[in-house]
Amino acid sequence: MRRSIPTLLFAVIFTAYCFGQTADILPADNLVTDGIPTIPAQIAKDVARYTEFRSASLLSWHPSKHEMLITTRFADVPQVHYLKFPGGARTQLTFFTDRIGGASFNPLRDDCFVFNKDVGGGEWFQNYRFDIATGDITLLTDGKSRNTLGIWSRDGRRMMYGSTRRNGKDIDFYIVDPMDPKSDSMFAQLSDGEAWSPEDWSEDGTQVLVHREVSANQSFIWLFDVKTGKRTLATPQEKGEEIAYQGALFSKDGKGFYTVTDRESEFLRLAYVDLSSGKHAYLTMDIPWDVDEFDISKDGKTIAFSVNEDGSSALHLMDAATRKEIPAPKLPPGLISGLQFHKDGTLLGFNMVSAHSANDIYTLSIADQKIDRWTFSETGGLNVGSFPEPELIRWKTFDGKMISGFLYRPPAKFTGRRPLIINIHGGPEAQFRPAFLGRNNYYLNELGAAIIFPNVRGSSGYGKTFLKLDNGVKREDSYHDIGTLIDWIKDRPDLDGSRIMVTGGSYGGFMTFAVATIYNDAIRCSLPVVGITNFVTFLEHTEAYRRDLRRVEYGDERDSSMRAFLEKISPLNKAQNVTKPMFVVQGKNDPRVPYTEAEQMVSTLKKQQTPVWFLLAKDEGHGFAKKKNQDYQFYATVMFMKEYLLK
Repeated sequence: MRRSIPTLLFAVIFTAYCFGQTADILPADNLVTDGIPTIPAQIAKDVARYTEFRSASLLSWHPSKHEMLITTRFADVPQVHYLKFPGGARTQLTFFTDRIGGASFNPLRDDCFVFNKDVGGGEWFQNYRFDIATGDITLLTDGKSRNTLGIWSRDGRRMMYGSTRRNGKDIDFYIVDPMDPKSDSMFAQLSDGEAWSPEDWSEDGTQVLVHREVSANQSFIWLFDVKTGKRTLATPQEKGEEIAYQGALFSKDGKGFYTVTDRESEFLRLAYVDLSSGKHAYLTMDIPWDVDEFDISKDGKTIAFSVNEDGSSALHLMDAATRKEIPAPKLPPGLISGLQFHKDGTLLGFNMVSAHSANDIYTLSIADQKIDRWTFSETGGLNVGSFPEPELIRWKTFDGKMISGFLYRPPAKFTGRRPLIINIHGGPEAQFRPAFLGRNNYYLNELGAAIIFPNVRGSSGYGKTFLKLDNGVKREDSYHDIGTLIDWIKDRPDLDGSRIMVTGGSYGGFMTFAVATIYNDAIRCSLPVVGITNFVTFLEHTEAYRRDLRRVEYGDERDSSMRAFLEKISPLNKAQNVTKPMFVVQGKNDPRVPYTEAEQMVSTLKKQQTPVWFLLAKDEGHGFAKKKNQDYQFYATVMFMKEYLLK
């Protein structure tokens, strides 16, 4: 019988270190491999330090003390930990074999918090109450449907959350007193298969702001009456107009709310919406970038928000009464997320990540502008200060538009033109922004490969017009953005245009499949992760609760003309063009991109005798979350690159 991966790796590495013997790493029973050669233990030894990066994220402030719940990984997956002060010990509270999705303290009592988790990456999240005195855990949801963590009422007596409990497709709203699971009841029955999420309770608990997403380009804010269930559209749109809203928080007096919107703008701006008139007041008109996220102090006096300035984050503070900015510290280049005021308003918590630091937790003291770092995540003993900063690059694509991306170069010890990895982000409406590269640093520092992270058309961060450039029948235009990037690479004296590997995850996995079919002769190999291979089979089998949202982006396969177009551009139907080696990675429990998408491509490639490696994890979903599985994928990737890219 095979041993578990941690036990197996210890035995293999111990033997290799202590006795100088050669041993092999074999996949555990949870991994299905096809075409992947035996992995020598030496690879695990070589890459070991690059597998020991940790990170931490702020989950929830203690309701009264300057202490917090955080998520970090001590063993295989991220769990809830308790942290009492900056640089303090992280006390682990949950001990599951699967990751924690989120956690939130009751706003008025410190004896419990609510958290959610799924099983095996399937994203069928359940909510639980954790009692701090005893460590007892109580299930709050049905154990079967998909549930969001939800939001607390201001008095801490109720939580509103979304659930697919009724039919597995539509997200309805439920209200529960977490101290009494039997109080759980449906509040609002919703439909249309769209993404509805509660955002904020009013101070008096009578109303809730709700976000409804139709697509990345169109969303609304609704106002729900908690007593009657009546809903009112707070952000009406003109017919034929597409406006996006992100987030919504009540003002202190309850007469309006703050949100982020691209209404009357190319970019997302912070705005205040008056509930009686519907009038929008734009608070960041002088900032020509997207506002990423925001939070408001509980006394309603201070607004904190972050801005995406060409990929890097800038922190801003604003006086809510005067709507004028107040001094905020300039932070080092990096990305900010998770803005969260403590209840007393004196501290702002947030996460920050950079090229030289994994995601860690910081606080800003509003009174004296003092920054404190709360976590110092381990980096495997590596000197992360030496990791490279990226270069912002731009190239002209086929239709004259400028496309941008970030180039990471290997150290100067690697001379000559360097082999290259093109790593395409997911989404598709996401954006690559410079952050900590984790294991990718091994490819740079030890293998001498450069990496480019392109932001092709359809990426966010460049205005709503750019965001729409790949929608529907424009899908193939984004492929050509990569084609012109390949041409640009060939003209660079420091890059080897004859040695290119394309990779990416989720939508980036789809793009990898597409590029491999169209630009087969221009690349050495490809590595798609949890990617779509056929839009029609994908739309027919992705989980029902997200299907309609994806149809808005990709097209509706039920329409005969659109179905024909989707079949025409799908990589599976062009697989005969693929002759270069491909390494396909997939999670068996993936609710977004079913594992059958990968299997049908692998089967086709094998039949036509294209070299193909396949890795399927039976205990993972949309990407690998468990360290042991990430490690095996990493070992196999290094071997794949050495065999097909670096030679």
